[in-house]
Amino acid sequence: MRALISFLAGAAALLAAGSAGAQTATKVGQHNAWGTYSYQSGNGKVCYVLSVPTEKQPASLDHGDIFFFVSQKPGQNVAYEPQFIAAYNLKEDSKVSVKVGDRSFSLFTKGKSAWLENAAEEPQLVAAMKAGSVMSVNAMSGRGNETSYSFSLRGITAALNSISDCK
Repeated sequence: MRALISFLAGAAALLAAGSAGAQTATKVGQHNAWGTYSYQSGNGKVCYVLSVPTEKQPASLDHGDIFFFVSQKPGQNVAYEPQFIAAYNLKEDSKVSVKVGDRSFSLFTKGKSAWLENAAEEPQLVAAMKAGSVMSVNAMSGRGNETSYSFSLRGITAALNSISDCK
């Protein structure tokens, strides 16, 4: 699993950074299910934690590489921004649902990514992730397939703490 996360992180960094001259991320550490990475962008250093799902449904579909990020972009005044990234285009104008314990969060979609509709809820989702053990994500593909993913939250607190000094 760790080798897979390391291998996928470079591609994931390029997705997270966009296509404008993105550089490959450097792995900073591994905290159970969550890897930590950083790279230099045109706006300064970017640090993020990343995990891949422990379960993908329906099993009959080829989901491709699926990621959940939480990033710090000090040069852009972004702190602990959660993001879901699929290997496929998400249904236009659909919502992605994230559930941790008894808390649910709604994310808007654009292309292959989804972010919280209400940015003011970002600290609440991060706090729920730190307190939880499993996070579920439900999405609708551009082809109309309902998909769901489970992510282990083991190590998320240590991983986030390790990028708290990102500068």
